[in-house]
Amino acid sequence: MDTTLIRILVVDDYKPWRRFVRLTLQAQERLQIVEEAVDGPEALQQVQAWHPDLILLDIGLPRSNGIELARRIRHVSPKSRILFLSENRSPEIVEEALSTGAGGYVVKSDAATELLQAVNTVLEGGRFFSSSLAGHNPTGSEDGPAHSQAHAKPLGEAGREIPPRHEANLYSDESALVEGLAGFIGATLKSGNPVVVLATPSHRINILKRLKEEGVDVGAAVEQQRYIPLDAADSLPAFRLAEHLIGEAVTAAKERNLRVGVG
Repeated sequence: MDTTLIRILVVDDYKPWRRFVRLTLQAQERLQIVEEAVDGPEALQQVQAWHPDLILLDIGLPRSNGIELARRIRHVSPKSRILFLSENRSPEIVEEALSTGAGGYVVKSDAATELLQAVNTVLEGGRFFSSSLAGHNPTGSEDGPAHSQAHAKPLGEAGREIPPRHEANLYSDESALVEGLAGFIGATLKSGNPVVVLATPSHRINILKRLKEEGVDVGAAVEQQRYIPLDAADSLPAFRLAEHLIGEAVTAAKERNLRVGVG
């Protein structure tokens, strides 16, 4: 088993999201986040200092554009692999991002289940595209990675779609749980998508506190029915209510071509 440490730089201006990424990557000990950056100039400084093996890069950054930043990074540290993490699903944006030589593109709403797979695929020289980009097959990049790996919804017999899997994340303690959920929920709300949160009262209070500390307007999200908190103590009724509310959220999301996050 390869135990070589992989040095990773995370470039994103949203602190809860960077925390979510850090907690997710902790599942594999060899993945080491050596530094974080919030904008282009800071990212370039960190790239010059560390020459990281992998750079997780957002597109919408203060003082810079992630795609142009990726081109500059390629000159500063040509051996560093780049994986874009963005909520933007525009085919034109995806194409332009991959034209920089990046190894993949993960939609943030899919990161909870796809981030680790995407990181490992890109590190192995492959290409990774989020499942929500199915139907769009990006063309090659400047250098062309060793392998091409586009992910679409799997089909079973007679071409019938296989239902998506449900995956669970394990956290080492209560603090890590709150930080991880707050990061995911915050990123989902920031992207404009609705989220349903099923948690204990204490967890909901701590998550709400963390979201407010990071500047997330939870009150507005509640009024817009994009943030729907449920009490896990009443498990069965809550799950039945959750199913109903999630259905409503999905219906509302489809009208605006959005996705629903459930935490």
